[in-house]
Amino acid sequence: MAEFQLVMPKMGESIAEATIIRWVKNEGDTIAADETVLEIATDKVDSEVPSPKGGVLKKLLFKENDVVAVGAVIAIIETEASAAATPATSTAPSAPAKVETPVVQVEKTITAAEQLAKPALTGGSRFYSPLVLNIAKEENISMAELETIAGTGNEGRVTKRDILAHVQNKGVAVPTAKSTATDHKASVSAPVSIPQPPKVSLSGGDEIIEMDRMRKLISDHMVMSKHTSPHVTSFVEADVTNMVLWRDKAKKVYEKREGEKITFTPMFIECVVRAIKDFPMINVSVDGYNIIKRKAINVGMAAALPSGNLIVPVIKNADMMNLVGLTKMVNDLAARARNNKLAPEEISGGTFTLTNVGGFGNVMGTPIINQPQVAIMATGSIKKKPAVIETEMGDVIAIRHMMFLSLSYDHRVVDGSLGGSFLRRVGDYMEQWDVNRDI
Repeated sequence: MAEFQLVMPKMGESIAEATIIRWVKNEGDTIAADETVLEIATDKVDSEVPSPKGGVLKKLLFKENDVVAVGAVIAIIETEASAAATPATSTAPSAPAKVETPVVQVEKTITAAEQLAKPALTGGSRFYSPLVLNIAKEENISMAELETIAGTGNEGRVTKRDILAHVQNKGVAVPTAKSTATDHKASVSAPVSIPQPPKVSLSGGDEIIEMDRMRKLISDHMVMSKHTSPHVTSFVEADVTNMVLWRDKAKKVYEKREGEKITFTPMFIECVVRAIKDFPMINVSVDGYNIIKRKAINVGMAAALPSGNLIVPVIKNADMMNLVGLTKMVNDLAARARNNKLAPEEISGGTFTLTNVGGFGNVMGTPIINQPQVAIMATGSIKKKPAVIETEMGDVIAIRHMMFLSLSYDHRVVDGSLGGSFLRRVGDYMEQWDVNRDI
């Protein structure tokens, strides 16, 4: 018999750890090659982990809800070794049972119950991994102090290396690598005052419902976004009659030819992409006092899940696709989002986000920016309304299909002129939709 070490897989460039949601297999169970052994979750997406080899699950090294570093050994699987592969178990030191030390050593894991037992480290403006929060608890680092640590991770997150360096240099005036890069990022001398949420009183008939993992992540991300970006929202009303008429004419042809439906979403995305090309400073991110102008146009589309939570799959290089390509990508991502089949890289890297509040019957909305982007656009429901139409014979009143568009943008880098002009341009492209275009 030989032993195979199942390790926590790498789920994306920015993901260093994952939470074990559920062990599908138990100790002693027989596992076939490529059969799912456990389900894991990151701050990006939930995934299944299969075993590359068949055998018997000999030992589980972690429990459900444990947070495990990428590359760490999570289970031992006993496999059948062929006679040729395992000659006499004699003195040959060159062929020991292949049990390697983990590539990444896990310093400490914490359970969900331990995570909930840290009220002093909740309510911050940034997302902190359970590992970082656990180190902060052990070192008696308050949330206010944690907020002052410059993060070198993805989107400015505080990594294990950052917090350990902070502990080591505590009380010593040593600037971080990130702060020495620019004078304006000097370390904060006084802790930032973080407002604490009010106490909630309970009455006899109240029910306490704990947020699920995804809702907690959404909650933290929304608070962080509002704390990071001064939000401003602009509105325009667009006459989308040509888009409605064209889709009514094209949808049956497209469905018969392609075997799938065409919705308004890819049409909206096409108009957004054209407007971004006209106003590329909407397609940026902010890093301190630096503006990162994105070359790629990666459009995220907010999608509601059956659980009521929200996920934002991303259409990469949307400016390189025609309408058919956008439609196929939108349908594919939406279907796999509903079935929890998205890969981590498919919900990361967005540079602009579109959300359709009209799908819930709302005429408009004021969405929260999806950091580290600087703008998010919402489309409202399409309503028939009387509108004034200018003709060669004079103004007339006609029934038109009207829709409100709203754009929330980061006022640090997007002023009203840019935000308003961009939104108006999106509306113009919608109104100028060619009703006779081919599909």
